[in-house]
Amino acid sequence: MKPRISAPGRPLSRRQVALGVSIAIVAGLVALWLDEPAQGKQMPASQPVLQAAALALPARDPQAGPAGPTDALDALDGLPPLPAATPEPEPEPEGTGTRGTRTMLEVRSGDSLDRLFRRHELSVGDLHRLLQVAEAAPHLRRIRPGDTFEILHDGPAVLGLTRRIDETRSLVVSTGERGYTAEYLEHPVEVRMARATGEITTSFYAAGLAAGLSDATIMRLAGIYAWDIDFALDIRRDDWFAVVYEEVWQDGEKLRDGEIVAAEFVNQRRSYRAVRFPDEDGRPRYYTPEGDSMRKAFLRAPVDFTRVSSNFNPNRLHPILKTRRPHQGVDYAARTGTPIMAAGDGRVISSGPQGGYGNTVVLQHGGNVTTLYAHMSRIAPVSRVGARVRQGDVIGYVGMTGLATAPHLHYEYRVNGVHKNPRTVDLPKAEPVPAARREEFAAVTAPLLAELAGLGTTRLADAR
Repeated sequence: MKPRISAPGRPLSRRQVALGVSIAIVAGLVALWLDEPAQGKQMPASQPVLQAAALALPARDPQAGPAGPTDALDALDGLPPLPAATPEPEPEPEGTGTRGTRTMLEVRSGDSLDRLFRRHELSVGDLHRLLQVAEAAPHLRRIRPGDTFEILHDGPAVLGLTRRIDETRSLVVSTGERGYTAEYLEHPVEVRMARATGEITTSFYAAGLAAGLSDATIMRLAGIYAWDIDFALDIRRDDWFAVVYEEVWQDGEKLRDGEIVAAEFVNQRRSYRAVRFPDEDGRPRYYTPEGDSMRKAFLRAPVDFTRVSSNFNPNRLHPILKTRRPHQGVDYAARTGTPIMAAGDGRVISSGPQGGYGNTVVLQHGGNVTTLYAHMSRIAPVSRVGARVRQGDVIGYVGMTGLATAPHLHYEYRVNGVHKNPRTVDLPKAEPVPAARREEFAAVTAPLLAELAGLGTTRLADAR
């Protein structure tokens, strides 16, 4: 349709006024929409911004009639269409993600936490703040190769740290409004009882493995009987054993074997039974069913040896001097540097070279008993004259100083100055269960002895 042009100076008709007002309102709405986007709508950076221009009202034609709705709609035909509104994004539900990245750090030889943090581009300043947390510092300062740390971080910023301390606890450090805080996460374990029996056909160690025992449990069993049985020389074919021991489980998985609670060992047809019972300080000790200690005042052999190279023999021919000279001790062949242990509690009364004995240590024990250890490659620092030592302390190391043809320990056992055969002498017993605790001992050990009896019966039935 043709635009109507009003002559200058003529008054506007009502129709023209209505048309102009409609156009102005529409233009204003467009301008507001462009300048102030709806909440949540982002304007693309590449999209040009339209500027709304002010529209002049046309002059009113006095002869024109009143404005109608059709004319107002026709005037909107030339305007650009309004863009469609972009829907606001829906908020993500809470808990759908965790802030930060988890990285596992493993300590290698020569590593420090400072070096680990720098290697993984983590904030050393945050490490310093972690070390200021009293509960965490001891577990962060002492690290060893193989230790692992799980780090939660956002870029270099450390948000949290987790370290497994032992089987039952983990250290968890997290950050909050007050900085880093530490707590311990518990990992409970379950102790189960296990039972095993074995018969020796080739060696005690092989029989233990065949019975399903771990290396640690085999060594614990040998340790219980170390004062009564020489596992290098006394073991015979058809010897047998029964053992009741603990297993440590966590989350349905076995972690390791625990302590032995009861055992029986039949060596050369002689039975030795032992049950565990804590002493007055709470330390586990092993006793016979009668309450006598399995531990003796002296070790039968004070070194981990491979063989006895020379026995106690009053009429021995000396291998170097080629003369009849009594051998008043036992020679235990072992590699140079093998630790030598104190056979019992005592005091060092001699330490140093002694002629043909070479480097020698002599200990004074109670009951007028002395023990001598000769041919050492070197003497341990604890073996100073006058020093007190306890059974099992390392007092020196195997060697071949003095008159010796090969590395070995020459060991002597004397009572009131008289030499005794260390392999056969009756060793003094350690303290038994105190009389005041005998009833408690009987109550605790009765079910354990019943278990051993049941294992022995089962073994006999299986043998038949």
